[in-house]
Amino acid sequence: MLPIDTHYLSNPDAVRRSLRLIGVALALNTVLFLLVSLATGQWLLDKAGRLADSDFVDVWAAGKLALDGHAAAAWDWAIHRDAEVAVLGHDFPGNYGWHYPPTYLFVAAALATLPYLVALLGWLALTLPMYLAAVRAIMGAHLGILIACAFPAVMWNMLVGQNGFLTAALIGFMLLTLDTRPIVAGVLLGLLTYKPQFGILFPLVLAANGQWLVIAAASATAAILVAASAAVFGLAAWSAFFTWLPATSEIILGDGRAGLNKLQSLFGVLRWLGAGTTTAFIAQGLLIAACALALVMITRDRRVPNEVKSAALATGALLATPYLYMYDFPVLMIPLAFLLRLGLREGFLPGELAAMVAACGLVLVFPVVPVPTGFVATVIVAAIIGRRVIAECGVRGIATVAVQP
Repeated sequence: MLPIDTHYLSNPDAVRRSLRLIGVALALNTVLFLLVSLATGQWLLDKAGRLADSDFVDVWAAGKLALDGHAAAAWDWAIHRDAEVAVLGHDFPGNYGWHYPPTYLFVAAALATLPYLVALLGWLALTLPMYLAAVRAIMGAHLGILIACAFPAVMWNMLVGQNGFLTAALIGFMLLTLDTRPIVAGVLLGLLTYKPQFGILFPLVLAANGQWLVIAAASATAAILVAASAAVFGLAAWSAFFTWLPATSEIILGDGRAGLNKLQSLFGVLRWLGAGTTTAFIAQGLLIAACALALVMITRDRRVPNEVKSAALATGALLATPYLYMYDFPVLMIPLAFLLRLGLREGFLPGELAAMVAACGLVLVFPVVPVPTGFVATVIVAAIIGRRVIAECGVRGIATVAVQP
């Protein structure tokens, strides 16, 4: 029998009240943070009243190049940076590179048809509700919206105008529809190929579970996107993407010019601690293999609740990629939402809620604490999931599942 904390099981309303209080406090913190950032010239506009540089400028600049008929130039670091300077109207330190596959140019080009600030605010206004809707759908209650707003990764994604909300929404809705609407799930997974690093484990786990319709729908969606992008932006865009990919990898993962402490992966942690690139890649590869094995075992075991399986898949997607930043961490809210749904329905294991709060705190304190705290937060969530699985099945019981037909 599971060691359920009977206090939480017998007082679910008390848990919900606590979650609401924490949610309101953190949501207000996000609003205050963004207002202070705006007032101090760190969000939207700088201290001189000019457009502030942020990650979003690389999207708008790439879209503008595509609209002007120079899509392939988006992957040329020098040309793309000149386009960014032209967008903002002033120079800035560093560079915001364009690393996405050409399929994402559809989004970038659409945004570039709007004035820069309108595009930035419109992008956030579009993708934030998508993320909130995914968490709301997972938790099955309006409390999910408050919890989603309160998650600290929200402010990091909004500060730089990134796509963490979109990624989280695609993964969240894909996991929700995986068993009941496989074609929809496959289409969502195909759309996720705009960030292919998040799809390392999904095909393997889907194949191991015989979910071929999902794989087929995802493959068809990805193929349509590739063909459409080649037709609209030219084969030269794909050639430029693959040509510049090794250089991009060397600059970001090898040289760590974006800041190794910002990489929230095992690879990033090891490089930040001084390990060489080869050592870090080997360790990351071993982690991918371990995650793949664990996910196959978990998802094939009928005793494991669906919430735990979904949480494991979402967490595995974060652990598997070496290229991971804090703006991607709205995705971590997806496994937390599944775990909260299960806990509110059946009770929490002792210390489980405290561990979730600790994971949220680690996302909150970055970059005030300039270390890869996001990786630690992901490991904590993975440990919560592992504890749930062991409590449900036992270690020996799990091990037998992988060899069952």
